[in-house]
Amino acid sequence: MATDLHAHFDLLIRPNFLDAAECARIVAQMRAGESAAATVYGTTPATGAIDANIRRALRHAPAAQTLALIRRRLDTFLHEASRHFAIELTECEEPQFLRYRVGDFFVAHQDGNTGLLRLDSEARRVSVIIFLGNRSDAPAVDAYCGGSLVFHDWRADRRLEFAGEAGTLVAFRAETTHEVMPVTHGERCSIVAWYR
Repeated sequence: MATDLHAHFDLLIRPNFLDAAECARIVAQMRAGESAAATVYGTTPATGAIDANIRRALRHAPAAQTLALIRRRLDTFLHEASRHFAIELTECEEPQFLRYRVGDFFVAHQDGNTGLLRLDSEARRVSVIIFLGNRSDAPAVDAYCGGSLVFHDWRADRRLEFAGEAGTLVAFRAETTHEVMPVTHGERCSIVAWYR
């Protein structure tokens, strides 16, 4: 059933996009570094608003070498995403390094390509999420509970709860409705980016 739903939502999944050591190093950097509240849509990234009723998470600025590593990997993956989705993709937006603590979430939304908004984000064609930690059904060391990535297709009455393992990348069309469920234990760390 999950495979059918993966096909329905046209997910491109790459386990081990990052290895365990890379994930652990990035999470340690995020926890040790400064952060700010993650924003929601604005006319540009600099003008995005903070709205804790829509999204509650922290955004981190990674070390320059970490950002360069992720940019290289995403630039290389662009060609595979372009082939999979049969879309000409030309660039990747600056990745965001996000940390969701207990109670943090992001309500159901689309990232772009809907034709409904007049924002710079409307140019987004494919969304990418890289999981940096593991989800667990019960509290465990170095794992989080809750925080699932959920895809929705209300027209077809379909829903997919996706819990990627550390290092897994999932890519999907930017107009796909998705949300991050509230974290109930631990911290959910991830990297998000968008191809245009």
